[in-house]
Amino acid sequence: MNAIEILIDLARRPQESAEMLRDSLTPELLDAHPHHDNSIAWLLWHAARELDEQLSALSGEEAVWTAQGFDRRFGLDLDEHAMGYGDTAEQARAVRVDDPELLLDHLGAVVDAQVAYLETLDETALGEVIDEQWDPPVTRASRLVSISVDAAEHVGQAAYITGMGAAAFE
Repeated sequence: MNAIEILIDLARRPQESAEMLRDSLTPELLDAHPHHDNSIAWLLWHAARELDEQLSALSGEEAVWTAQGFDRRFGLDLDEHAMGYGDTAEQARAVRVDDPELLLDHLGAVVDAQVAYLETLDETALGEVIDEQWDPPVTRASRLVSISVDAAEHVGQAAYITGMGAAAFE
């Protein structure tokens, strides 16, 4: 297995984990707030959006959010580049989605775009420094790992909340 294949495997993990939640995600549970501002819906939306925006910056392609019309399908009153990073409590609670299929479709489409992008790369591209603002500077490979891990962590948070069940929030 080479580095590209490993990154593709990693890229698919958030979607695979989110798919395991499919049968448990109800509209009521999606908007549950376990003494926190980030609901399951926000966590799944954010996982996809942070991947999407950062992937768009890497690839130079339009974000899946707008290119595939998810911005319209979600109907959220947000800036087209909003991804939840730095959201206030009010902004996080404003992300209300009662359709688990929409959330999972969006994440799936972003992961598909990420895999397609990864398939265009080679080992040389992975080592390219893409951000000099950090010490050490960030390579394309480390950014790709970072965005996949971040998405996986947010899906893991959503899975934890899902496991608590709606009764935990009554």
